[in-house]
Amino acid sequence: MKTYFKPFVITVSLFTLMSCNANTKNTETSDELIAETVIETYTKKETPEIKVALLLDTSNSMDGLIDQAKAQLWKIVNELSYAKCEDESPNLKIALYEYGNDNLNADEGYLRQVIAFSDDLDEISKSLFSLTTNGGNEYCGKVIKTALNQLEWGNSKEDLKLIFIAGNEPYSQGNVSYKEASKLAHNNDVTVNTIFCGNYNQGITALWKDGADLTHGDYMAINHNEATVHVASPYDDKILELNNKLNNTYVAYGRNGRKKMEMQAEQDSNAMSYNKANAVSRTVSKSSRLYKNSSWDLVDAEKEKGFSYDDLDDKQLPEALKGKSKAEIKSYVEKKAKAREKLQDEIEALNIKRRNYIAKQKTNSTNNLENAMLEALKTQAEKKNYKWE
Repeated sequence: MKTYFKPFVITVSLFTLMSCNANTKNTETSDELIAETVIETYTKKETPEIKVALLLDTSNSMDGLIDQAKAQLWKIVNELSYAKCEDESPNLKIALYEYGNDNLNADEGYLRQVIAFSDDLDEISKSLFSLTTNGGNEYCGKVIKTALNQLEWGNSKEDLKLIFIAGNEPYSQGNVSYKEASKLAHNNDVTVNTIFCGNYNQGITALWKDGADLTHGDYMAINHNEATVHVASPYDDKILELNNKLNNTYVAYGRNGRKKMEMQAEQDSNAMSYNKANAVSRTVSKSSRLYKNSSWDLVDAEKEKGFSYDDLDDKQLPEALKGKSKAEIKSYVEKKAKAREKLQDEIEALNIKRRNYIAKQKTNSTNNLENAMLEALKTQAEKKNYKWE
């Protein structure tokens, strides 16, 4: 990991400063200045991040692609939760853009930032489920350049910075050259992976492979109309039962606490709308280290540096905690935290059995968004010392 050094900090006593201001030149003052000078250094390691910007074509022909993204989000998140960079578990941030939709602003190139880089998995899920298709004018160069300029990519060399762009029209459309956008990506250590929705050779002719090659990314072709295959397992019902108990460990607080808890339930429902196995994948994500809700959940918030029970507003606490003392609130949160940890361990143990069961099942569903993204992501991650547990 990269080591960062805090600049030298020089602390001088008040007496010494006064002496300096009085132009005192005796050696006693000089000795005191040296004696009172404190030099501090410390090292700090930054947690590496996997940053994925997903650029999805939402023109009329892309309903299947959007369905795959909705259905496979949690599988992708789960796989990324097992990543390691040296001895550290990287954080995950996902951004989402849509492009090629006639409902979007023509002056801006028929594109929209749906969500900037975020580690709020419920917000990301909500954003995906908000997408609809219409029209289209698909400008790949424009949306790539916009994502590069708008998003906070950072400067860390340990971060894995990836763009995945999916669509089915010529890659060269629009007034922004894809070559210009690719050069900008390469200069910012961002790898562009292209996913053509259609025939592999047709995608090459439409310059999608060239777009990936320019940043040393991967070119892939998928059948975007292929239905996602969710393999059922004997452990699904138990995991979903534990999900309901897991939800009960959240302690909503703050202005948005209640709304965020409702959103959590809504995204559970969205996952289940595909089928039970997809809801199970979401439950596994919710039990992983990547599911963070410190902005509205006291159990997660209590772990954050700088958190203080003294700062809580009684009016923004749940009914069960209104009027309670700090000690009572702390005790309540600790009980919820222990219950959550126990449930997460149970879910993890069941998921290991579930993964082993699914691995033994034969499925022909490999030509889809999930597999394309994970294959490219793992290949590029290995170049930066990322490994999978």
